[in-house]
Formats: sequence, C-alpha cells, structure tokens
Amino acid sequence: MRWATVLLVAGLCGASLGQYNEEEDLAWLQYYMRQSRLNSYNYMPYYEDENPPYVYSYLPAPDGEAEAGPEAQQAPSRECPQECDCPPNFSAAMYCDTRNLRYLPFVPSRMKYVYFQNNQIAAVQEGAFDNATELEWLALHNNQITSEKMGKRVFAKLRNLERLYMNNNNLTKMPGPLPRSLRELHLSYNQISKVPSNALEGLENLTALYLSHNQIFEMGASLKGLKSLILADLSYNHLRKVPDGLPMALEQLYLEYNHINSIPDDYFRVSPKLLYVRMSHNSLTNQGLSSNTFNSSSILELDLSYNRLQKIPRVSTNLENLYLQGNQINEFSISSFCTVVDVMNYSRLQVLRLDGNEIKRNAVPPDAPLCLRRATIIEI
Repeated sequence: MRWATVLLVAGLCGASLGQYNEEEDLAWLQYYMRQSRLNSYNYMPYYEDENPPYVYSYLPAPDGEAEAGPEAQQAPSRECPQECDCPPNFSAAMYCDTRNLRYLPFVPSRMKYVYFQNNQIAAVQEGAFDNATELEWLALHNNQITSEKMGKRVFAKLRNLERLYMNNNNLTKMPGPLPRSLRELHLSYNQISKVPSNALEGLENLTALYLSHNQIFEMGASLKGLKSLILADLSYNHLRKVPDGLPMALEQLYLEYNHINSIPDDYFRVSPKLLYVRMSHNSLTNQGLSSNTFNSSSILELDLSYNRLQKIPRVSTNLENLYLQGNQINEFSISSFCTVVDVMNYSRLQVLRLDGNEIKRNAVPPDAPLCLRRATIIEI
C-alpha cells in the first residue's frame, strides 16, 4: 500500500507537472519518499464545482519505521520567507498556503511555483512579483483579494506564467494585463460583472478559462481571439446572450444557469471540434433557435434541460447524449433525430432524457426503435 501510494502520487505529479525538467522531477520524488511520515503534498485536479486546485493534506504515517527526514534549517529570508516552506530538493517551489497570512511575503527570484491559497490576503501590491519573473504557477485562490487593491500591472513582467488561480476572491473586474504565456485562468467564484472585449486580448496560448459563479452580464467578443481555447466555463452568471464568436479549437462550452433565450444561426459551426455543450437552466425557446442550431456533427453531449422548449430541436445523428428534461415539450418528433429512417440511417444517441415534460408514454412513434437503435436509456 505504501509503494502504491508513492507510485500513484509520482504518476500524478508526472502527468500534471509535465513542465518540470527531469532533474527536478527526480528530486521531488526522492523528497516525497523521504518525507513519507511528514506532511506530503497531494495534487488534486480542479474541475467545476469541485474542490479548488492544489488541496494539500497530511497523510497518516505508514506502519513501521520510515527513514528520518533531513533536519530543518532556517533559510535566509531572501532564500525562503519565514512564513513559508521551501522544500530543499524542490527549490523552485514555495508553499505559503493556509497560514492565516494577510499579506504577500517576498518571493525569491528562483521560484517558479508559489502557493498563497487559503489565506486572508486582501491586496496584491504593484511590483509584488517583479523579483520572480520566472513564475509559471501562481496560486492565489481562496483569499479576500479585491480589484481595487490589485496593482494595475502586477502580472506584466511574468512572461512565463502559465497558470493563474484567483478563484474564490472578491474581484469585481477582470485582472490585467495578463501575460501572453498564460494557459489556464481560474477566476470562478468572484463578483466580476463584465468581460471587456480586450480583457483577454493576446492570450493565444490560453486553453482553459474558468469564469463560473460570477455576475457577468456581458461577454462581447472576448473569446474570439483565443486561438487555443479548449474549455470555456461561463456557467452561473447573468448572461442574456451567448458570447460573440466562439474559438475554432473549442471543445467544451458551459453556459448553464444563465438567462440566455436565443442562439444565432450556425453559432456552433465555427467550432468544428466542439464536443460538449451545456445550456441547462436558461430561457431558451424554439422561437429563439433556428432549425439547425444544434445540428453540428461534432457535438457528442448536449444539455438543454430546464429551459422553455416546446419541441425537440433537430440534432446531429452523431450526438450521443441529449438532456431535455424539465422543458415544455409535448410531442416526440422522430425527425429531430433521423431525417430518414431505414437500416442504414439511424441516430447514434445513447442517452435521451425527456422526463418532466408534457409528453405521454404512448406518444412514442413506432419507428423510434429503428431510429434510436443505439439508445440504452430513454426516460419520458
């Protein structure tokens, strides 16, 4: 069990921290094994509505005697601040999380990965990271940071920054300017109300954008220039219209729990790699949709539950999961799934949910089993 734990953590580190060089990877693994009876760091990936990233916990000591760890030495303040921990064999990381800090300690120039989450930090002063321009990961989530107390160009010199975590703070505006190197931007659970069209300008390397649980009512065309964006989470906001212009590389779009009532024609066709679309708990009606709005061959999962639809919208035969529960649908139209029903033409749909609508069970047309022959779950 002890070796399984070590191998599991080593695997997670190798998968998630791929940007470290081999020498640092080996040093970190050796450090972890020596510290098996002391505090160990577990990396947990972050997904929406789950625990914030980089949750560190203390593992129970395994049975038997473990190798004694090196005796802690007091490092000079410019090598490692007193308030933080800097593992001796992982010299590019500094852990200052969960220490009731109200300010940002000095960050030594060698640092690439710094963790300030779970504190009471309210301000990020101008020049806070000017000494540590090689930073790649910056974790500031679960604090009390406000937009008014953030330096206007606090991230300007971080030309290697790839991941910025500022979720669960008190931000009312988008931080910026942001480094062009950024790959992940976590801003969920703040109080941001607007995303200006230039707020994400130049972030051509950004692959994941988390803006859920804010107060955003306007996105404009802020996503349009994000050429590498794969995931956009804009759920739990106040949007009344979909963002203008989706990126071509987009694969996951989350817009549930907004106030959207219509979608432009061919809106999803500009994103030929789009796989997952979630738009539940909005105000969509059939009048606000064109006949082919969701007839995109790339989409595999479509969630339109808890809207105001009265008819089943037409979808692609490649769609695998369709959620329509909690609408006002009163008929089962097989043409929504198959334009032609025969042996060679059928839907790949596997899950169809229509419960909580106005359809009666005996309203299912006789050719439905031929069209939906792949379906394993149909709820009416």
